Amino acid sequence: MSEATLANPLTPPPAGANRAIARQAILDEARNVFGYELFDRSMSSNEHNAASDAQLLFNALSLAENDSLASHKTIFINCTHDSLAGGHLDLVSPERVVLEIPPLPLSQVDQVSNHLPNLQQLKQRGFRLAFDFSILTRAYASWLPLATFIKFDMAVLKPEAVAGFVMLAQAKSLAVLIAEKVETHAQFLLLKDLGITLYQGFWFAKPVIVEGHKVRTAQANVLRLIDLVRKQSSTSEIEEVLKHDPLLSFNLLRFINSAGFGMRTEVTSFKHAVMLLGLNRLFKWAALLMVTSENGDMPPAVGLTAVVRGRLMELLALEALSPDDSDNAFVVGVFSLLDTMLGIPMEEALSALTLPAQVTDALLHGSGPLAPYLNLTMACESANDAAFASAIAALGLSSNQVNWAHLQALAWAETLGV
Repeated sequence: MSEATLANPLTPPPAGANRAIARQAILDEARNVFGYELFDRSMSSNEHNAASDAQLLFNALSLAENDSLASHKTIFINCTHDSLAGGHLDLVSPERVVLEIPPLPLSQVDQVSNHLPNLQQLKQRGFRLAFDFSILTRAYASWLPLATFIKFDMAVLKPEAVAGFVMLAQAKSLAVLIAEKVETHAQFLLLKDLGITLYQGFWFAKPVIVEGHKVRTAQANVLRLIDLVRKQSSTSEIEEVLKHDPLLSFNLLRFINSAGFGMRTEVTSFKHAVMLLGLNRLFKWAALLMVTSENGDMPPAVGLTAVVRGRLMELLALEALSPDDSDNAFVVGVFSLLDTMLGIPMEEALSALTLPAQVTDALLHGSGPLAPYLNLTMACESANDAAFASAIAALGLSSNQVNWAHLQALAWAETLGV
């Protein structure tokens, strides 16, 4: 996105886009982000209907500035059986989304066969269909061959029952298995051993603090670079760090020249970058390097999540705060997972850097002008509707504005190739 595009970042998109979108990442076995489930948090389940599904799908596929999100990640959308017959699906390229099909109410299970033709038609049109584990019961036997994905809710299934359901799914279907609400690394490893290949939950971003853990050399170089840029050190001092770590220099220039930055001229050296941008604006780009440095066993999804948080905070802050403050908002978002990236407590990680007070206040104490933006950014990832409502009210933003920024941030992160 160009700098000009950012001049008025929260201008509302077309009327009608007034539902609040939340997201949850779906990870593969290597803990890369395979896709996102997008869901409408602005209504209870009994308000979920064909019109709301159509609106959510419109938001997800049209509010982003380009096709980066849908072309790189699989988008899972919850549906109702009424919405599956809606005309809005005619406007969607089938390869772009997975339709999550709910089970019928218990009182309507005898109508399974009535819905089969519509599901078969969607499958023939190229849509992939996802079902929950009720698809494995006898009542839904006619639907089972249509399943591309089967989801297992770990908050519903008892641990001792999971293995049996997985074995049943593997015996009866070729569907890819997804475990959702995965909360711990141990749970992830158990499910992986059972043969599940996709995982939904936030366990991957929880910090694991290891006593006596030392920051790796690559990470230390990034922290040193960030500190020098923040202190407005001389170009020669900064270049000395880059000379000793060519990969660091390469990644910095890659970010600056990425489509997401919108530079009209290719930046060919650090001196060139300083001349065009100045050290103040390079601060946030140096912060981005932390998510691409060699971080051992850190899940790739952590870096991508950090980038999305940074960009979302920046977009939300741009209209209300100064350009410098919006850059600092970006850094807060990227650094909000610094303890997870480094394997050390947040306070210890930040002690190695000279950062603006509003950055450290937000990260360590949840205070200051940037804290409300961090709260909202994190609420966009959670199922806590009360936290989201409180966060959006504190900033006086509409669901419309947050949806736009949220989807822009997801798409922008894909342009960086994190």
